[in-house]
Amino acid sequence: MSIIENSKKKIGQAVVEAFNKAAARGAFNVPEDLRIAEKIQLEIPKDEQHGDFACNVAMMLAKELRLPPRKIAEEIVAEIKKNDEIEKVEVAGAGFINFYLSNARLYNVLREIEEQGENYGKIDMGKGKKVMVEFVSANPTGPMHMGNARGGALGDCMASVLEYAGYDVTREFYVNDAGNQIEKFGKSLEARYIQAIKGEDAVEFPEDGYHGDDIKEHAKKFIEIEGDKYIDASPDERKAALVAYALEKNVASLKTDLEKYRIYYDVWFRESVLHKEGKVKEAIDRLTKAGYTYEEDGAVWINCEKMGLEKNEVLVRNNGIPTYFAADIAYHINKIETRGFDLCIDVWGADHHGHIARMKAALAAVGIDPDKFEVSIMQLVRLTQGGEAVRMSKRTGKAITLTDLLDDVSVDAARFLFNMRMAGSHLDFDLDLAVKQESENPVFYVQYAHARICSIIRLLEAEGISVKPMAEISSELLKEKEEIALLKKLCDLPEEIRAAAETREPAKITRYVIDLAAAFHTFYNACRVKVEDEELMNARLKIVDSVRIVIAGVLKMLKIEAPEKM
Repeated sequence: MSIIENSKKKIGQAVVEAFNKAAARGAFNVPEDLRIAEKIQLEIPKDEQHGDFACNVAMMLAKELRLPPRKIAEEIVAEIKKNDEIEKVEVAGAGFINFYLSNARLYNVLREIEEQGENYGKIDMGKGKKVMVEFVSANPTGPMHMGNARGGALGDCMASVLEYAGYDVTREFYVNDAGNQIEKFGKSLEARYIQAIKGEDAVEFPEDGYHGDDIKEHAKKFIEIEGDKYIDASPDERKAALVAYALEKNVASLKTDLEKYRIYYDVWFRESVLHKEGKVKEAIDRLTKAGYTYEEDGAVWINCEKMGLEKNEVLVRNNGIPTYFAADIAYHINKIETRGFDLCIDVWGADHHGHIARMKAALAAVGIDPDKFEVSIMQLVRLTQGGEAVRMSKRTGKAITLTDLLDDVSVDAARFLFNMRMAGSHLDFDLDLAVKQESENPVFYVQYAHARICSIIRLLEAEGISVKPMAEISSELLKEKEEIALLKKLCDLPEEIRAAAETREPAKITRYVIDLAAAFHTFYNACRVKVEDEELMNARLKIVDSVRIVIAGVLKMLKIEAPEKM
């Protein structure tokens, strides 16, 4: 149990006891079915002058007790006694109860950090529940764009947050190696293959084909290996050979680029497997058996209107090829039912928002709990430089890819800055800011705090002064407001992990570590570490080292380096 959790528990118990005492002396006419403990809600006030915790229980009870909230609060507060945890309690405003706690509880955080090291902050909220986070899943017919770059950072860091919160997490990449786009990929490769051997006029390039130079390059490399072996083969055989060659090259490239971005997947799942094993057909058959499909114009449709949604969708085109939606239903049946994940979280772009309700309805239609499926919708990224939008790479003259981005900015900066805002917020990624070695660059600011602490420790070690264990620390000497603020911020991490896991928002963790770095810099400017009072120096060195451990742990969670020198 974290320090904040423990404090909440003690305050909750104190409120229940005080309420019962007030009721026993006749202050309230209490209904028999009243469960006071369920009415207690505690929040940390934004303004420190309002205490460490604020309780609105009086407002929650006003209707049932038929008394003004302030009157209820006053009766409760009259029965709360000060103890080693609670220093002061007061009624504020219309009936809030504000609790001011002893600083003594804060010192325990130094012991917890000493014992847990970089694992400090981990909680057991998930209790080993199996969670899959599926993210990026970029089209394997081409390179990754900026949306994939943001989705990669968000998805990977969300997975890390869930791991720290006690979930058993699997990271998965869904390879869309079947369906219409692969058919288009094959036709594009075939055209470039024939053109490379017979000339540009030998065959017309498909109007809706993939026009990128990568298609030409694949055809060229294929010819270097196979020559004109497939020029007289049937179109199906020729396309199959070209796709088999080029697709594996693209998937290998995706893996390489993502690993450069420090993203390592547990599973690369192929859509083609679902088709080969008949799982897409099985999914459609289950929907048909449940009465949710119909045929029209030679195609098979899912009756979304019957599910309470507006627009029906095609499951199998009139050419017999299942749609992406059909395969996606089969894929999520596989994740939840076949592989037994308790929760599947997909990170999708904003253009897929309308797909969520349809997928949930389809899962419900085949008897799967739709609450086991969640989507984190990610808004668009706009690259800026010099205050203006940047759409093209100076090197290639084409749309900027993940590889282009990582050629210009560090992986640390990319991962950190992509997690600076909630997934549902539009993000301006400032290329100038990302490369700045100044405090206005958030990742530099945090890394500098860690490096500065390492420098302090090194310099003191050179003088024979080392970080002492808690058994030798007089932590009660830490009572300056900057010291207390820093201790409080250290205490916050487990609850920040909890909040980030609950909301699926890793941006809460980047904000936390920025705030921790700020609290450290404020402390450092106000409180000298090397002072004549040896006991105070040891206590301050201990808190400084604790900050170092926590910053390193949080950056490790985000897969960002914690440099010791800058």
